[in-house]
Amino acid sequence: GAVDWDTTDKTASFTAVSGNGYFVNTTSGAITVTLPASPSAGDIVAIKDYTGTFGTNACTVARNSSNIRGGTDNFTFDKNNSGGMFIYVDATEGWQIWLDGSDSDAQASFIEATGGTTTVCGNFKIHTFTGPGSFCVSAVACNPANNNVDYLVVAGGGGAGGDAGGGGGGGGVRFASGTFCMPTAPANPRAGGSQITVTATSFPITVGGGGPGASDGASQPNGTDGSNSVFSTITSTGGGGGAGVAGPTGENGRTGGSGGGSRANSGGSTGGAGNTPPVSPSQGMPGGNTGSPPWGGAGGGGGMMVAGSNGPAGPSGGPGGPGGGTGGNGGGFPTAFGSNGESSGGFRYYAGGGGGGSGPAPDAPTTPGGLGGGGNAVGPGGSGNDGTSNTGGGGGGGHGNDVGGGNGGSGIVVIRYRYQ
Repeated sequence: GAVDWDTTDKTASFTAVSGNGYFVNTTSGAITVTLPASPSAGDIVAIKDYTGTFGTNACTVARNSSNIRGGTDNFTFDKNNSGGMFIYVDATEGWQIWLDGSDSDAQASFIEATGGTTTVCGNFKIHTFTGPGSFCVSAVACNPANNNVDYLVVAGGGGAGGDAGGGGGGGGVRFASGTFCMPTAPANPRAGGSQITVTATSFPITVGGGGPGASDGASQPNGTDGSNSVFSTITSTGGGGGAGVAGPTGENGRTGGSGGGSRANSGGSTGGAGNTPPVSPSQGMPGGNTGSPPWGGAGGGGGMMVAGSNGPAGPSGGPGGPGGGTGGNGGGFPTAFGSNGESSGGFRYYAGGGGGGSGPAPDAPTTPGGLGGGGNAVGPGGSGNDGTSNTGGGGGGGHGNDVGGGNGGSGIVVIRYRYQ
C-alpha cells in the first residue's frame, strides 16, 4: 500500500495508523511508536529519524501483540538517520520490515556501553570495576552473537585469625570461557561454559570488600568473611575468615568462596570448606587443617585453584593456597588490568589464600600467602599482612603472641565484549 507522510515531527510516544509515515524526533528523549492493533494483511507504517538522533535516544517500535519478523521482540532503531517500513503479512510472520538500508544501517553492529574504567584491546572493550558501579548498555547488536559478554567476578578475601590464627580464604572466582583464559592459563579448568547475554539496560555491579582480620589481643575471634561480588546472574562468594581462639581446641576456619585456615593448637581443628555455596565450575578451595601435636601449626587459607596447606608439627603456619591465573600472552589482560591482579609468568592471578599464623616461638618464620594477592603471616611480633586490593586475596594470620590477623583484599569485576 501507499504511505502518506505526516511531515509534523513526532516528539512523544504515539500509536501509529496504517498508511501513514512518521518523522520521529528523539532530540529530547527516547520514543516508542506502537504499531496498530489487530492489523490486516497489507497494512503499512513507515518510520524515519527526523533529525539524526536515534543513536543518542533510540526509537522503539512496539509490536502491540502481533509478531515482528515472526518473533515476539520489539524492534529498535538506534543508529542516526535510520528508518524503515513495517508491512503486515499474516499472523505467523506479523510485520515484516523494509529497512532504509541493511540491518546494520538501522541497528548497532556491536554493544555500546559505559561504566567502570574502560580500556581497549584489539577488537575488544574491557570495563574494569574496582568498586561498586553500573554497566550501562545503551544499545545492543543486530547480530545476537555480538550481545554476549565475557566476565571475571572476584569476591573479597577473608580476614585472618589472630594469635597464631588461620589464614583468610581467597574470594570466590567465576569467569566466562573464551576471552579471559588462554588454553595454557592456570585458571582455565575453572572457566565457565556460558557468557552472559546482555540487553539494553543497566546492570548493577557489586565489588566485595575484604573481610577485616582479628584485632590484636588474646582470645580474639576468627577473621571476618569477605563480601560477595555480583554481575547479572553471577555471584562470587566472599572468602572465609581464618580461625581464631575459641576454647581449648581452637576454632575451625570459616566456609566461603575459598575456606579460611584453622588456628594453631594442640587439639587439631579443620579448615573451612571452599565453593560454598556450591557452583559449577568450583569458585574456590578449602582452607588447611591444624598440624599434628605437640604444637600444630595454623592452616593456610584456601585459594581459587589449590587448598590451603595444613600446618606443620612445629610452630610455623601452612602457606596459603595459590589462586588462579587468567589472561596471558595474547589475552590482553596485562594491558587491560594495569596493576590489578598479581602478575607472574605473563598471567594475572586472583584469590590466593592467606598464610597461616605462626606460633609464639621467637624464631618462627614468615609464612607466605598464596599467589594471587594472599597476605603473608609475618614472624615474631608482626601482624598478618593484608591481602592485596582488587585481587580477592585472603589476609595473613597473626603471630602467636596475641598479634592480629591481616585484612582480606577487595575483589574486582571485569566485563569484556567485542566492539568492532
